Amino acid sequence: MKNRTIAFITAGILAAASLTGCGSTADTQTDATAADSAAAEDAVADTADNAADAETASEAEESAPEANADLSGSISMSGSTSMEKLANAVAEVFMEKYPNVTVTAEFTGSSAGIESLLAGSCDIGNSSRNLKDEEKSAGAVENIVAIDGIAVAVDPANTVTELTQEQLISIYTGETKNWSELGGADQAIVVVGREAGSGTRGAFEELLGIEDACAYANELDSTGAVMAKVASTPGAIGYVSLDVIDDSVIAVKLDGIEPTEENIKAGTYALSRPFVMATNGEISEQKAEVQELFSFLASDEGKELIKSVGLITVD
Repeated sequence: MKNRTIAFITAGILAAASLTGCGSTADTQTDATAADSAAAEDAVADTADNAADAETASEAEESAPEANADLSGSISMSGSTSMEKLANAVAEVFMEKYPNVTVTAEFTGSSAGIESLLAGSCDIGNSSRNLKDEEKSAGAVENIVAIDGIAVAVDPANTVTELTQEQLISIYTGETKNWSELGGADQAIVVVGREAGSGTRGAFEELLGIEDACAYANELDSTGAVMAKVASTPGAIGYVSLDVIDDSVIAVKLDGIEPTEENIKAGTYALSRPFVMATNGEISEQKAEVQELFSFLASDEGKELIKSVGLITVD
């Protein structure tokens, strides 16, 4: 009887232990299931957040063209032939950015461009010189968008590759007529320049103090024409914008200083000038598309464009 009682007690203990073990396993499984469920919910939440972020970014990208599309109209520029490269680049990029805006440019010379501006024939007058007092008095506002260097070029066979300002003045006023007087070959100097009214000519003569005192053999109506004439004419000398200089001519040093952007910024090279996009009245008084053009030029993107065409930014 005693042995039978012990057996029953032992069996009860084993049964209780078995039930306890089963309960522990069930609890563990329940905890694991809850953890998995929470992780799944977190993953869904993360996916939803990522989707929302992507949608927001997509909407922002879509809204930019829509905002640009809201700007419409036209902008007309007229003036300096030296600013042709810049004006064409600005027009192309701005029209890509604002497809409903048309930008046109004519290259008639700085003075003619300012005249057109004041006559109401264009929105922007491009000038490769500072505005005259009388132009400002008439309402033209000087907006300097870039700085250009004026390079003095000679034909590629010339052995004279450096001049002083005094020698340059002597050449253009007709006092020095042969390259042999400057250590070069016995060859006549062919003095090439721009036509009256050209901003490049005005800036060149003003910087050297030789206004209305030059003895030109050729007076040409564009920067490209000067480059072509100097490149193809033995003994020729001419002046052009720094950004158009290439290996078809030699850009001479002036007082030992090369015509480079670095030297112009440092103030060591004498011949430099502003590129002006003049408006009739302040920029804030212009129509929306013109105001936006000037905002673009002042932006990082606009400054990079100015640099890309070989010019110097104003700040």
